[in-house]
Amino acid sequence: MGLTVCPTPIGNFEDVTLRVLAALRDADVVACEDTRRTRTLLDRYGVNAKLVSYHEHNEEQRSAELVEKMRAGTNVALVSDAGMPLVSDPGYVLVRACVAAGLPVEVLPGPSAALAALVASALPADRWRFVGFLPRKAGELGRVLAEPGGTLIAFESPKRVPATLALLAEIDPQRQAAVCRELTKTHEEVVRGSAAELAARYADAPPRGEVVLVFGPPSKAEDDGPPAGLEQVRRLVDAGAKPRVAAQVVAELTGGSVNRLYSALTE
Repeated sequence: MGLTVCPTPIGNFEDVTLRVLAALRDADVVACEDTRRTRTLLDRYGVNAKLVSYHEHNEEQRSAELVEKMRAGTNVALVSDAGMPLVSDPGYVLVRACVAAGLPVEVLPGPSAALAALVASALPADRWRFVGFLPRKAGELGRVLAEPGGTLIAFESPKRVPATLALLAEIDPQRQAAVCRELTKTHEEVVRGSAAELAARYADAPPRGEVVLVFGPPSKAEDDGPPAGLEQVRRLVDAGAKPRVAAQVVAELTGGSVNRLYSALTE
């Protein structure tokens, strides 16, 4: 009895591991996001398992049901549609419930779009962070992009890639980045370059398919020059806005520092 967390291929079915297949064959129940998608994978390898739906809309109820089954001796395997469960996918509620109930939880290694993109990007991998899907609001997005630290990995809708790259180019045009598209699939593509170069490339032609964005550490060039958004602050002031208010507005949109913008304006 217990839970086995099983990562599944992010595109190429041949990336499933032997341990994952063995765990799926041994499971009494396989909890999955989309039973049709998981059944396609299992049929490919001749795995005849009982499937139950487990997704963001039924996590609480289904987790309670599965915990009771495991207490009664049932072996449960957890999968998502692609990659590692819990990583921008359902599963956290179930894992926490199992831990709270004292049930064993085994996590198997396997495919991960975030890690594949990090390595493929050729950007520093000694210090990195994964933020899941990027926020849609410009202010929140700007703050995430401007946060100091190592390499940043994020999922993004292909339709929003041009706007995200444009904002990054405004904040830090020389920051190195990579647009990783359709990883492990037939049309896999990794495009590397500066934020300014990538923003120009995708301005009028959003990428197609599933996209992972990787941004290297912020460039040091900005420390030696004016902060991003200074010109916009000046325009607002010329239009009649108070300097401090203008700095606050631009900082909110770009994720920059209010004090740095204000100081640069008044120097």
